Amino acid sequence: MLGDDVRRIYSHADVFHCEPIEKVADDFIERNRITRGDYDNVGMARYEVPGYWDIGKVFERLIEDVTDKSDVVDGIRKVFSSWLADRILNLNSDLYYQPRTYLAACYRAGEMIDE
Repeated sequence: MLGDDVRRIYSHADVFHCEPIEKVADDFIERNRITRGDYDNVGMARYEVPGYWDIGKVFERLIEDVTDKSDVVDGIRKVFSSWLADRILNLNSDLYYQPRTYLAACYRAGEMIDE
């Protein structure tokens, strides 16, 4: 199951960080039989695309700020399946560059808020 695999990756992060992220991702995709889609936010980007470590930091901070620390994996699932994840991954917007406090406030509100 996808959730079990995320838990395995999270609990063994101290080992997996030694492997190339592409390999860990490919193994995860194969084990979970995730099919290739046609969504290409990088190809649609008109501006410089942040690296996956940089975009990962945005999501890491959001997960830390809005989820229960006792079940981080559930927090990962909730954040990545949220409306806000789609907005952050629109690389033609400025949302990726917004302060973490603003992103957390929007997530909690369930909508974009005025600063």
